[in-house]
Amino acid sequence: VQLQASGGGLVQAGGYLRLSCAASGSIFSANAMGWYRQAPGGQRELVARTTVGGITNYVDSVKGRFTISRVNAKNTVLLQMDSLKPEDTAVYYCNTDPPLRSLWGKGTLVTVSS
Repeated sequence: VQLQASGGGLVQAGGYLRLSCAASGSIFSANAMGWYRQAPGGQRELVARTTVGGITNYVDSVKGRFTISRVNAKNTVLLQMDSLKPEDTAVYYCNTDPPLRSLWGKGTLVTVSS
């Protein structure tokens, strides 16, 4: 079963988006979850992660702008993205951390215009 991210779109620089990803209970409750992104021509990178207990970590480029959170009742992980920049343009994916190959979905495209 793949994890499907949703909530992407086109937004102007300085704007915001909220991404969402639902997982099965068995996956969600037993794993740290992460949001990854892959910019055009780039490699996929982990930008935010949350442990089962809710401890969060972020890559330096998004610290203070992105917030990852878990909605345990819905087995959902969210990524609130504020103050978006053109360099945030990428396809965003959710997966466990470390990622499981079988869970990669199509991702959701975020495009930030300048």
